[in-house]
Amino acid sequence: MKSSLAPGIRFITTFSRDAWYRSFILFLTFLFYTAYHLSRKPISIVKSQLHRNCSNAIQPPGLNITNNATWCDWKPFDQDNYQTLFGILDNSFLIAYAIGMFISGIFGERLPLRYYLSFGMLMSGLFTCLFGLGFYLNIHSLGYYASIQVMNGLMQTTGWPAVVACVGNWFGKGKRGFIMGVWNSHTSVGNILGSLIAGAFVSSAWGMSFIVPGLIIASTGILCFFFLVEKPEDVNCTPPQHHVSSKQKQLESRETETEPTAVHVDVTSNGNGSITTEPQEIVQEPTEAISFCGALSIPGVVEFSLCLLFAKLVSYTFLYWLPLYISNVAHFDAKQAGDMSTLFDAGGIVGGIMAGLVSDYTGGRATTCCVMLLAAAPMLFLYNHIGQRSLATTVGMLLVCGGLVNGPYALITTAVSADLGTHESLRGNSRALSTVTAIIDGTGSIGAALGPLLAGVISPTGWNNVFYMLISADVLACVFLSRLVYKEAQGWCRRGRRG
Repeated sequence: MKSSLAPGIRFITTFSRDAWYRSFILFLTFLFYTAYHLSRKPISIVKSQLHRNCSNAIQPPGLNITNNATWCDWKPFDQDNYQTLFGILDNSFLIAYAIGMFISGIFGERLPLRYYLSFGMLMSGLFTCLFGLGFYLNIHSLGYYASIQVMNGLMQTTGWPAVVACVGNWFGKGKRGFIMGVWNSHTSVGNILGSLIAGAFVSSAWGMSFIVPGLIIASTGILCFFFLVEKPEDVNCTPPQHHVSSKQKQLESRETETEPTAVHVDVTSNGNGSITTEPQEIVQEPTEAISFCGALSIPGVVEFSLCLLFAKLVSYTFLYWLPLYISNVAHFDAKQAGDMSTLFDAGGIVGGIMAGLVSDYTGGRATTCCVMLLAAAPMLFLYNHIGQRSLATTVGMLLVCGGLVNGPYALITTAVSADLGTHESLRGNSRALSTVTAIIDGTGSIGAALGPLLAGVISPTGWNNVFYMLISADVLACVFLSRLVYKEAQGWCRRGRRG
């Protein structure tokens, strides 16, 4: 008697070869960008260790103390202007990241993504480790740490355009919002892991808070070199359909009304049959990458870029300043504040997935972003005023704020970027994806640099003013999407009348 096929093998064979490759690429790119964000997070955790209230710290025997309040701080962050110095470190990274992002997309279209990503991760690991080595080499120069941040910011720009271009090459537009919403949780997962890893070492040897993440991202760079497949065609898989042209839609509608005929078979068999003027064949991909100005002219790129500028301003202010805010307001130590800040990222995972699902169902990317941004504004106000009243309130408000703040940010940087990078006006030129992604995320990175800078300048006047700045940024992000929201509403109204 012949035995039946093993259940595990039956499960494996239910998926096609294409499906396995797509899942593998999705997992790999998820892992890569998790490592990118994991290596960015330590600075926000270590801040509260570089400058803390030394009055309550245990003094080592034999130490000659001249200032009871700052003896345990790490120079030069032991001065009253420590928040300004932290702002310099943040902006050294973020300004370099914003400038480098516009250049990175251009390189990403012209260089093999596997080599480009591998190089970027290895170099990011190197500079992250060099920052941590400052602890062991007893370096107290602001210039050293700022220059390391600049170089790390430039190297980190290799990540986002490349991974989005790679995922865009493998996945079509069908359920892109949901798929990329789940996939984009790598941002929050990386932040959470980075916080936990940095928090494990911050109180004993903060240098390891950088060295361990640096080694992790360098390891993923090696993994990328050996396993990344840039395009389905490279392994004889079927490329995705990014959009359907109006002529193809008309042909499909005619075919649904009548049975397929020999003409249809002739067209699909050799693409050169009786319908010679409308062959249903894959458009020959242009050999030249799109120009910077050409990418800007794609409908929606400018609006979403400006919206992301303000959305990312809010998100990155939380990324870099939330642990310090929690430490100052709720009086937690560095590790506790870092652990508590991960709740904001956990909410961001749910927010990104929900934004993708809703935008897939409604077809309204801009409207989904706008609604979430409008809801985020009053929630930020409430978190600042009642968020620290109890532990349960803090947990709940951080989760909700994380979802509403990071949901639109996640949707724009993933599904929207991929949609615009494969817009039908490009006539099949998939080599626009990296440039479009770099323009959108590069513009957003300007906001990412401004947010922590403004927080550093405003926070000495009170945390209330920082939150007013964040709420204003949310409202401005909605304003820039208003034209696209109006267009989407018009489209729904027209479909409603036809129905």
